[in-house]
Amino acid sequence: MTEHAVSRESFAARIWRKTLDGAGVKVGLAWVALLVFAAVFAPFLANSMPLLMSKNGVISAPVLQYLSIEDTWVLATFFIALAVYRLRLSTAKRILLFLLGSALAAVLVNLFVKPPVLVIYDDFRSPAYTEADWRIMPPIPYAPTDYLRDLGSKGLEAPLATEGHTHLMGTEENGADVLSRMIHACRISLSIGLIASGIALLIGVIVGGLMGYFSGIVDMLGMRLVEIFEDIPTLFLLLTFVAFFGRSLYMMMVIIGVTGWSGYARYVRTEFLKLRKQDYVQAAVASGLPLSSILFRHMLPNGVAPLLVAVSFGVAGAILSEATLSFLGLGVVDAPSWGQMLDQAVKSSTFNWWMAVFPGGAIFMTVFAYNLIGEAFRDAIDPKLSSKAGVNR
Repeated sequence: MTEHAVSRESFAARIWRKTLDGAGVKVGLAWVALLVFAAVFAPFLANSMPLLMSKNGVISAPVLQYLSIEDTWVLATFFIALAVYRLRLSTAKRILLFLLGSALAAVLVNLFVKPPVLVIYDDFRSPAYTEADWRIMPPIPYAPTDYLRDLGSKGLEAPLATEGHTHLMGTEENGADVLSRMIHACRISLSIGLIASGIALLIGVIVGGLMGYFSGIVDMLGMRLVEIFEDIPTLFLLLTFVAFFGRSLYMMMVIIGVTGWSGYARYVRTEFLKLRKQDYVQAAVASGLPLSSILFRHMLPNGVAPLLVAVSFGVAGAILSEATLSFLGLGVVDAPSWGQMLDQAVKSSTFNWWMAVFPGGAIFMTVFAYNLIGEAFRDAIDPKLSSKAGVNR
């Protein structure tokens, strides 16, 4: 970029440009983008039913008829996010519009989407579907809960070990395709990481902002509250709730979010303590602006940079917490997850390497990717590192 263009560049754009300078962050973002693509389009990437088919001249899309409420909502939310991103609005307005659109999509999907209660995957291998004029199958022609009983599956099969119905990553102990379950498990890992971190970020910004702005007795009481929540062992709390109330993905998200906001509150408090005496903040106060506008419209955008680093590490920690619970056999039962597959590898009488390598590698790569992104943000925000980079050039 030219010197004139750099001088006119906004702070957010400058941070984003510096973040993308490194090769590591590009690898991390590419992996996260791959996970998002797999999570959103999982029913079209791995399923036992045709995407499109024609029989007796009638064209149908069986996969659309069997889309669940969750599948439909995830697709709708993804396209809402793309549409909102293209609008020329402020970040706050984009977030608000996205949340409203997602909530409206959830209501409409629950009202109008009525998928079949029971799905019999054997039917999709019957002559009614196989003898069609033509049909287009997904790249992985197996659903994550299709145990292939009609094909005589005996459970665990190594990758590429079976003729006729090849499994690129083998099968798990019940006969389901591992690659299909890996793809559908992306949704759990991303959702628990983003939603749990979102809950923690919301609480942390509000509490930390109030502490930093008011200082004094509010700051003292807030710090005592922060210290209390920092002493709560999240994993043991999760185990306790699972033991008493059963397994629930939404419960995991709430617990991880409610117990993980203290770090964000500390970051926001520190930034607001520095910003509250700035001239533009004093001008906003003198103008009679409401507290919410002073805190979140004027101060937060100037103190949000360190939060970007903390959020990336927080998402990685939430994913590890879910994987740990699933590995212990206390995760979600009715949906595939990487930790659950690792648990199957350990419990088996013999070591089946594909059941450990593929889900374990996915967990490692996801946590590693978020760490790379967090470190890139940290390097871009740190003025000392930026000045050293300028000197080296």
